[in-house]
Amino acid sequence: MSPQTPSIPSQAGKTMIITGGNSGIGKAAAVALATAGARVIITARNERRGQSAVEDIARASGSDQVELSVFDLADLSSVRAGAADLLERCPRIDVLVNNAGLILSARQLSADGYEATFAINHLGPFLLTELLTDRLLASAPARIVNVASTAHSFARRGMVFDDLMAERSYRSMEVYGRSKLANILFTTELAKRLEGTGVTANSLHPGSVATGYARDGDTTGFMAWGVKVYALLPISLTPEQGARTTVYLCSSPEVEGVSGRYFAKCKQKTPSANARDAAAATRLWEVSDELIAAAAAG
Repeated sequence: MSPQTPSIPSQAGKTMIITGGNSGIGKAAAVALATAGARVIITARNERRGQSAVEDIARASGSDQVELSVFDLADLSSVRAGAADLLERCPRIDVLVNNAGLILSARQLSADGYEATFAINHLGPFLLTELLTDRLLASAPARIVNVASTAHSFARRGMVFDDLMAERSYRSMEVYGRSKLANILFTTELAKRLEGTGVTANSLHPGSVATGYARDGDTTGFMAWGVKVYALLPISLTPEQGARTTVYLCSSPEVEGVSGRYFAKCKQKTPSANARDAAAATRLWEVSDELIAAAAAG
């Protein structure tokens, strides 16, 4: 699905927000959706890189409706400021794509003192979605698209609620997998809570994509080497190919009204057993709310 693919229906008049839209899959999705006529607002933590991406997306799509909102998903107060900026600029929000994410070689803490992979890949998007939900409801029919990964299967023990911050044990791929599992469980609970509102929520695996992911100083040593080598393999997808399912869930009439599902290659798929645990999805929501409240209380 290249940006010029005629199978993407016109998105004229729609406003779409894509977190982490300054590179990789998010940037490719932004080009495709802007080409289809949507007003696209990408978010980035770095203003210079974000503005450069806006210029690239506008040039590639031929659109003058590409904008930037700068905030950091690693800092919940920054997420609140970012949400306020988006609400001020967007009388309506038709699609929210929670795309941004990272993988870390070593355990780090977010600005709020939480394990950074979990904070950035789950808590930040969770709060952003919560803060934008009323505007999405007012814009219904609207869609929420959460970029997860087949890596959620690495979380063989599930969410491990008694060690969410990975204080006892930090294995980077397991922690990353747990954050992707959180994306799917969040989607499941969100869809349940939004049932009957006209706002849908779905998650997806984009495929194994050769992007700058994990090569921005976030990973070191063997993992950084592995990411670089993997990007050269013929099995890896281009960002444009990896964005296909994201674009599909944002724009296709085929998924109008479909909610709470997990997709890969533009088809519904069955995620791991841990990702189908409804009780864990509800518990994760409650714990996430508690963590966000604790951060706000200082």
